Amino acid sequence: MVAGLVTNVVFGFVRAAVLMTAVESTDDFGGYDQGTIGAYIWLSQGLLGAIAFWGMPDIVARIRSGDVAIDFLRPIDMQLAHLSEYLGRAVFTLLPRGLPSVLVGVLTFGLAMPNTPGPYVLGVISLLLAIAVSFLSMFTVCLAGFWMVETRGLRSLHMICGTFLAGLFAPVSLFPDWLRTLAYCTPFPSMMQWPIDVLSGRTVGWHAVGLVAAQIFWFFALLAAGQLVLRAGRRKLEVQGG
Repeated sequence: MVAGLVTNVVFGFVRAAVLMTAVESTDDFGGYDQGTIGAYIWLSQGLLGAIAFWGMPDIVARIRSGDVAIDFLRPIDMQLAHLSEYLGRAVFTLLPRGLPSVLVGVLTFGLAMPNTPGPYVLGVISLLLAIAVSFLSMFTVCLAGFWMVETRGLRSLHMICGTFLAGLFAPVSLFPDWLRTLAYCTPFPSMMQWPIDVLSGRTVGWHAVGLVAAQIFWFFALLAAGQLVLRAGRRKLEVQGG
């Protein structure tokens, strides 16, 4: 956690140096000013430990070893069990890693944050949905292991596309129209851009409720997709040995 916090802070300063300079050197930076871009930078840095862009879920090794056959025999839903476990770990990382990262941003750059409780309440809901959507997306990609010997390439592609389209490197609102439309057709903005917009108060009112509704849509869509792929993988699975 300490290593992750240091990494978050270091790259936070790098991103802040670049994006703050960009805000100062242009008249219209996608509607962002120094306060709102600071909130975007440091909230996204605080979320990195909780969003499932990196790391290898346990399901990858269990499919490869055949231990997933035991999971199928257990009287619990495999997808929901892995999701519950990940939610616990992800929410925990927000305490020693996420909150201190945001605090560093507050002390060094100053963040434009809401002064009413509404955005924070809706933002917590949006944040939990973002964590769940990110895991369900990666989990579904990992289920390709039922048909492939190695899923590392797919997981790397998911990470590269996901971090970019989620708005990690630059806000999605800065994308060209065609790329922004493409991003909105994927679940990736639900994992980072939208919870940050809601939590920071950049998006308020019914527009913010609409973003959370879109996150709920992607949650159930990925939940259903994972269940379908998991059932197909169960029919495909062959385990050798005694």
